Amino acid sequence: MKRDQALRPEVLAELWQASGLKFKILFTLGMIFVVRFGVQLPVSGLDNAKIADLFNQGTLLQFVDLFAGGALAKFSILAMGILPYINASIIMQLMTSVIPKLEEMQKEGGEAGRRQIAQITRYLTIILASVQAFGMSVWLWRSGVVLAHPPGEAFPVLFVINTTALLVAGAVFVMWIGEQMTEHGIGNGASLLIFIGIVAAIPGYAKNTYLLVQEGASNWFAVGLTLLSYLLLIVAVVYASEGARKIPVQSAKRQVGNRMYGGRATYMPFRLNQGGVMPIIFASSVLLFPATIQQFAPEVGFLKVAAEFLTVQPGYGIFFVSLLFFFTFFYASMVLNPQEIAANLKRYGSYIPGYRPGRPTAEYLEKILNRMTLCGAVFLSLLVIFPMLVTALTGVTTLDRMGSTAILIMVGVAIDLFNQLQTHLLARQYEGFTT
Repeated sequence: MKRDQALRPEVLAELWQASGLKFKILFTLGMIFVVRFGVQLPVSGLDNAKIADLFNQGTLLQFVDLFAGGALAKFSILAMGILPYINASIIMQLMTSVIPKLEEMQKEGGEAGRRQIAQITRYLTIILASVQAFGMSVWLWRSGVVLAHPPGEAFPVLFVINTTALLVAGAVFVMWIGEQMTEHGIGNGASLLIFIGIVAAIPGYAKNTYLLVQEGASNWFAVGLTLLSYLLLIVAVVYASEGARKIPVQSAKRQVGNRMYGGRATYMPFRLNQGGVMPIIFASSVLLFPATIQQFAPEVGFLKVAAEFLTVQPGYGIFFVSLLFFFTFFYASMVLNPQEIAANLKRYGSYIPGYRPGRPTAEYLEKILNRMTLCGAVFLSLLVIFPMLVTALTGVTTLDRMGSTAILIMVGVAIDLFNQLQTHLLARQYEGFTT
């Protein structure tokens, strides 16, 4: 089946008629509606005008708001969005790679082991959400946005407890919605919620850009140049996401009775960007951690120094690129293990032409993996720097948040949805053969 077949109207009609697909689509749309409705429900007792002013100052919390789909800027009951669950998932991935019992549970525990890891991730999500919600509640009071509790008065115990409980409940609810979308809908629920949040913010970016031109702070030529550069960036991300090194694999021939089996030639893909958007997300989180904590605890001196170093050039760029390289190699090592791949090839009687099974094959695969990962890390670094250069050249600052992370997420989720729809279309074609 060719890719362009999934784009024709008649093929889209076939997708809608595929077994079970209509329910998955409607269920996914329903869950998205519920989340977007929750985004519009603000936490009570806050001065919304002052909150808007805080976010208009370009604070670091705008990065968090990217994953909350605009809920944080409105400080709704879903203000933390899916981010606590994503952070918990990242921590569990790190722990799985360093704790043998968790690694054994994931690789050899089967479905029961994966359920246990998922349950641990949920508990960790609640812990992270509680800490983050408490910090946000205290930060709201210190920022003077709580109507009944000015920052100079006594610590608002009831407000902090109520707001913390409400935000944690919202984070758990979004986590549950994401899991239900993954199980009963289309695509990965967490990624899809982030994708919808980014898309929902695009009309606001367009409005702010129009106002920027009307006020004379920019012109339509600069806006057009910015949009063209982002379009080229999307094309580059698509090619990089689909790019892979195809390593030929030959299966050995074996005779069973009078018949010969095996001998087929296939290939093993080593993708350019094994970690997808995760290296950028995790590098950004680590980079912004001291500055974010410093907003909650401004009296801590070393956090202030670290925040100043990491939010200005060139310290920001150098440290960010270093983190990108580290996490790109880390996630590549988690996804692919050359020694394990070589052992599996040897066990099933397959080999890479020109290389002996076992250690020589593992060394060859590790060499290829390191080269591909290095190219991927360089690509991600250029991807992060490119929007900054475009903004500096054009002066169009209203599209800053539509940067590399947002584009990577949108392209990755769109490709995943496209592939899943292709799978449903292929399944319907097989149904036609069997009925």
